[in-house]
Amino acid sequence: MKLRGKQVSPLLETNSRFSICVIGLGYIGLPTAAILASKGHNVAGMDVIPQVLDDIRKQGATPEEPGLAQLVLGELESGRFTLSDKPEAADVFIICLPTPILPNKKADMSYVEKGVRSILPLLQKGNMVILESTVPPRTTSDLVAGLVKEIGLDPENDVDLAFAPERVIPGDILLELSTLDRVIGGLTPKAASRAKELYSCFVTGEIVITDSTTAEFVKLVENSYRDVNIAFANELAQLSYDFGIDVRDAIQIANRHPRVNILQPGPGVGGHYIAVDPYFIIDGAPETARMLALARIVNTEMPGLVVKILSDMLGGLQGKNIAILGLAYKADVGDCRESPALEIMKILESGGAKCKVHDPYVKNAGFELYELAEAMEDADAVLVTTGHSDFKNINGAEMLEKAKGNSILDTRRVLDRDSWAKAGWDFRYLGDGRS
Repeated sequence: MKLRGKQVSPLLETNSRFSICVIGLGYIGLPTAAILASKGHNVAGMDVIPQVLDDIRKQGATPEEPGLAQLVLGELESGRFTLSDKPEAADVFIICLPTPILPNKKADMSYVEKGVRSILPLLQKGNMVILESTVPPRTTSDLVAGLVKEIGLDPENDVDLAFAPERVIPGDILLELSTLDRVIGGLTPKAASRAKELYSCFVTGEIVITDSTTAEFVKLVENSYRDVNIAFANELAQLSYDFGIDVRDAIQIANRHPRVNILQPGPGVGGHYIAVDPYFIIDGAPETARMLALARIVNTEMPGLVVKILSDMLGGLQGKNIAILGLAYKADVGDCRESPALEIMKILESGGAKCKVHDPYVKNAGFELYELAEAMEDADAVLVTTGHSDFKNINGAEMLEKAKGNSILDTRRVLDRDSWAKAGWDFRYLGDGRS
C-alpha cells in the first residue's frame, strides 16, 4: 500500500481472527474498523448518527484521508465490515467515542459512559473491551471497570479491559495508524497481552505494553508536552513587543545551538488534542500541574493578542471589515476543531468588526464561508490565521485592488512580506516587535 508517496510495509498477519464491534465511526473508529476488517476480522461498525452511517455507505470516507474511502468501500463490499446503529455481540468491543472539554475545563465523559453501557447487555466472560478515546487517568480502572462490575462480571478475571490510544494527525491517519509505535495499557497483564495480539495484525511499529493508567497518562503527556513547547514560543512572541525584536530571527539563531529546538509561535493552539488534553491532567491534580496550567493560559491568550495588534493597526475595530484567511487549526487540512481562528473571529465581532472567512479546505463551518475574492472585497484589513500552502500563491497586488484598506497581519508567516509590502500593503508578522 502506498500513501502520499510513502511506501508502507505489508501489514503483519496473525493467526487469530476475532469478531469485533467498534463503537463510534469518527476520525479514529472508521479507519480502525476498516483496517481490522482488511486483516480478516469480522467487524461491525456502530454509530448512533444516521447521517454518519449513510455517508459511509455512499462515499466511504472524506477524500482528505488518502486511501481510506477506497479501503472502507472495499471492506463493506467484502462483507467483513458491516454497519449498524446499535452494538452487536462480539469477541472484542472497541470504544472510539469523543471526550470533549466542558466549559469548566473538565472532560465530558458522557459519550464514553453511554458507549460502555450500550455494550453491557452483550458482554460475556472472555470478551475484551478496548478503550481508544482520550480520557483522564484511571478511566479504565474506575469508570469502565466499575460499569462492568455493575452487571456482575469481574473486570480482572471475567473480561479483559485495555486502553489503546492513537497517535495520528488528520491527513495521514491511515498511514500513521499502521506505522507508528503504539502504547497499550491493560487493567491486567493478560488484558494488555491480548490487546497487543489484536493490534499486532496491523501495527508495524513497536507496541509497548503497560498498565492502563500509565497508558492513559502517556497519551495526555504527549500532547501536553507539545502544548508547553508551543506556549514557550508564544510567550517569546509576546516578549518580542517588549524588546523590539523579531522573534523568528531570535528563534532561528537560538536553534543553531545543538541542544535547542524552539518551535514557532502562532495565533493559538487548536485541534481536539493539544488544546484539550492538558486539562485532563490539570483537573486531576490542579495544585501539582502548575506548568501545564500556565501553558494553557499563555496559549489561550494568543487570539486576544492577535486582535489587539490588528486593532492597533486599524485604530479600532468598530465598523471594520476583516478578511480572515484560514479557519482550520493547521495547514492543509479541513479540521477546524478548537481552531484559534474561531476565537479570534468571536473577539473581532464582539469589538464591532465584520468578518468574512476564506478557507479552501473547510467544507462545513456552520456559517458562511467566502471565496477569496469575495472575502477581500472592501476589506479594511486581512488576517492570516492558517498557513495553508495555497495562500503562498495569492497575488498581493491583485488583492489590494479589491480591498478598501491595506493592513495585513500574517500570524503564520505564510505570505512573502517583501512582495506584499512592495504592492502597497502595511504588512506585519506576528511576533515582529520591530514594527
